Amino acid sequence: MVSIGTPQSTEWSGISLSQTEQTQMQLEQIPVEAPVSLPSPFEGSPTTRLRILHVLSCLGMGGTEHGMFKVIRGLGHTEFEHQICAMRGVDENFVRQMRVPVRVSAVGSAEPGFQFPLFRLVQLMKEFRPHIVHTRNFGALEAIAAAWLTGVPVAIHSEHGYELEILGGLPVRRRLLCGAVYRMADQVFTVTRDLKNYHSTQSRLSPSKFRVIYNGVDTEIFSPRPEQASALRREIGIPAERIVIGSVGRLVPIKDYKTLLQAAEILVRQGKNVHVVLVGSGPEMPKLQAHVAASTDLAGRVEFVPASNRVADLLNAMDIFVLPSISEGMSNTILEAMATGLPLVVSRAGGNPEIVGSVGGLFDPRDVKALADHLSQLVDSNSLRREYGQAARRRAVDQFSLSGMVRTYRDMYVDLACRRGVWKGN
Repeated sequence: MVSIGTPQSTEWSGISLSQTEQTQMQLEQIPVEAPVSLPSPFEGSPTTRLRILHVLSCLGMGGTEHGMFKVIRGLGHTEFEHQICAMRGVDENFVRQMRVPVRVSAVGSAEPGFQFPLFRLVQLMKEFRPHIVHTRNFGALEAIAAAWLTGVPVAIHSEHGYELEILGGLPVRRRLLCGAVYRMADQVFTVTRDLKNYHSTQSRLSPSKFRVIYNGVDTEIFSPRPEQASALRREIGIPAERIVIGSVGRLVPIKDYKTLLQAAEILVRQGKNVHVVLVGSGPEMPKLQAHVAASTDLAGRVEFVPASNRVADLLNAMDIFVLPSISEGMSNTILEAMATGLPLVVSRAGGNPEIVGSVGGLFDPRDVKALADHLSQLVDSNSLRREYGQAARRRAVDQFSLSGMVRTYRDMYVDLACRRGVWKGN
């Protein structure tokens, strides 16, 4: 067992924890054990505190993981008891950064190759006895089968985004597996209508099997703070007179930040005084840096800022937000930029048009000229940037609040638990 801290003196990022919380914050590697035939552990009187096992493929920096922690924080521990299971490894630093006192278990390793953690999942469920198992994305699907074998009352599966290799459709085996496991689940949902249509078509299940629950954003943490912009720009090293075009996200191929850099080159050649800020880390970093180094137009006009817990501050240092993804589920960074009051230009991909609606510019993926045209209009007009930014902020507050998302999750969990007779209510 690998423990994060000790029961005697555990402190995460300056937050002191109680003895109970310290015990929960242990990261375990579950040993292999063959399953046994079990009676249902959920017979008897309904509970007033629902135990939820959240399962995902890997626990590390990512939108799905951040969204899960938002739900856990929002639901709290009065009505719910939470535990997290990662199928293929845990980033301990990320877990510490999230500052949520919850037990985290790993049933597999981060090493590539075939793994079969079904028996470990069964053992974990025998020990925790969850009322609800909630799996997220394809890499966690085996936990639905483990829940069925263990007699867990409620099984939920959700899909939160795309992988580059599945944009043309799922392989036949994966389609069949998804269809079979979705049928086993009590509820399947996606975070956008686009994802709902995709997975309904790929699994050949009726759209009525799926529902949509949009992500939410904390509109207090992410809010306009123009007084911070000048200081942050000086800190990063950006000349005060430049219009800052920025983005936040993993530097991976599906995000296609090269298109943003190419659009910026066009703007510079047009005489626009712009500066690009990319906040994030990932395998594309060397390629993007090489592109900048080879470009005379971009010399001294691009900053790469590593992944940071200062995203709210960094967004306030930007004038325009861009997301040029080739495909996208539901981008949390779009929501954060909207809540910050930034004008947006995003690719017409995945759930992006659903989120932005009419309050931002849309362009086809990889269309460098269209992106440059949108940006050129915004760079030239302070009033247009202000108008679109204010509209984006209103949309985030009205339609994508964090409190609304948490309330929807709570209602779903409680409703399904009531149907199975395991929720007593308060």
